[in-house]
Amino acid sequence: MAVFSSSMREEIFEQLSDTRLDVLVIGGGITGAGIALDAITRGLQTGLVEMQDFAAGTSSRSTKLVHGGLRYLKQLEVKMVAEVGKERAIVYENGPHVTTPEWMMLPFYKGGTFSPVSANAGLRLYDVLAGVKRTERRKMLSAKQALQKEPLIKRSDLKGAGYYVEYKTDDARLTIEVIKKAVQMGAKAINYAKVIECVYNENDKIIGAIVEDQMTGATYTVYAKKVINATGPWVDELRDLDGSRNEKSLMLTKGVHLVFSRDHFPLKQAVYFDAPDGRMIFAIPRDQSTYVGTTDTLYKGDKSHPTVTVEDRNYLLDAVNHMFPSLKLTEAHVASSWSGLRPLIAEIGKKPGDISRKDEVFISDTGLISIAGGKLTGYRKMAEDVVDQVVDQLKKEDNILYSESQTIHLPISGGDVGGSQKFEAFMKQKVAVGSDLGIDHPDATRLVQMYGSNVDVVYDIYQSKKNDAAIADLPPLVFAQLVYAIEFEMAYKPADFFVRRTGALYFNIDWVRQYKGAIVTFMAQTLNWSTGQKSAFKNELDQLIDEAVHPVEV
Repeated sequence: MAVFSSSMREEIFEQLSDTRLDVLVIGGGITGAGIALDAITRGLQTGLVEMQDFAAGTSSRSTKLVHGGLRYLKQLEVKMVAEVGKERAIVYENGPHVTTPEWMMLPFYKGGTFSPVSANAGLRLYDVLAGVKRTERRKMLSAKQALQKEPLIKRSDLKGAGYYVEYKTDDARLTIEVIKKAVQMGAKAINYAKVIECVYNENDKIIGAIVEDQMTGATYTVYAKKVINATGPWVDELRDLDGSRNEKSLMLTKGVHLVFSRDHFPLKQAVYFDAPDGRMIFAIPRDQSTYVGTTDTLYKGDKSHPTVTVEDRNYLLDAVNHMFPSLKLTEAHVASSWSGLRPLIAEIGKKPGDISRKDEVFISDTGLISIAGGKLTGYRKMAEDVVDQVVDQLKKEDNILYSESQTIHLPISGGDVGGSQKFEAFMKQKVAVGSDLGIDHPDATRLVQMYGSNVDVVYDIYQSKKNDAAIADLPPLVFAQLVYAIEFEMAYKPADFFVRRTGALYFNIDWVRQYKGAIVTFMAQTLNWSTGQKSAFKNELDQLIDEAVHPVEV
């Protein structure tokens, strides 16, 4: 039986330690999630452990786009653009509830990065390489047409614009839906489970890991034929633990995003534009917000807690006010912000923005398989490539044959909606169900977009636990989302719920402030936190709220 509930953590640990796994995946970001799903669907006994919450590192802190990497054409990364462009469509088909097409405008100006000729050529090549469907192929707009699409953009020296499709996503929810699917297929996965030691056989080959429950301090030994290091920014630390870091190492760069209320930044149309220093920036409308990003600076601080600095904030404010001069935005208009790290493979002499985003696999003498680099969009293909290497090894070592990758047409959790073509009809029907239950149309729409085909479970909780919601001093809808997050998505801390299960800390911070007290109280009772845990988790959430609003001084 698939278990993915925070109230059953001990049982999951025991399942992991009682099973001789074929594959142990270390790291619960999008890369590790994809590997776990690919492996379990080929018949490999699979476990996954994550030392923080799922998606807590890079995979909840991106620009929240499943995009084809148009800017990588400038770096002649033709193969990567072709691959991730095609993967973009696959990600969309397998989870249309968490991924949405979004027309993006690329304005060009006299003296800018793109001219009408180069933009047209680049977008045309992009269409071909990425296999873009006919209805989403690029269009070229005159200056007048561009201003009609988005009147806020700078008018002086405007030459026109390219118009093409990217895909918006909720990166954390995408990651969690992939892990949930792996668990539904039989994988065992748990968060707040840190690898503290590698286990080896008499031939110094890795055969597992000692894992510590970060909530209780209990340790478990987990054995596996193959151990995969998919820890993102922590790849080198795990290679150090294995004694196998070689001349190739990671270089971390930091990307920052700012969020504004639509009242202050009433963007109608997503825009991809030049900052004054030539770096490309996205401005994207989302619900009642508009967010902008990203920066690209070298980072050497705390990997688990990158922060937005005043310098980061001011850089993005300058960029926004340069492109949208009528807004006159200041730090007082910033509703929220976030910061994330990109684990890139170091290339001597290159600036952060010029380093390739391609992924690479390292196999140590002990047999530890490490994957580094790569992009959110390409997660499924990266996973396929890694598991291909695993099954090749198992074929040679044990003479066991496993199937080819099964994930190209496999809906992720919540994705059983009939594909992108039928999602609109599915949505209409499920929103009507929500309305019949007394849920407002906008709230029902938001729930279906968030949970996809799992929305019926949320509806059931909403209907059946209204008395419990009243006792918890929470609206039934908020309570339903919270219970679902704890029992079906392994949320353990308030930050898990507010940051990675709902995205509210970034896009609805007042909602977080409104309900945090009652939610902390309910989670403490339900999950039997100690007094110390309750205080620590509440303080962690308060700190995250403060940092989202107030950048740090450096």
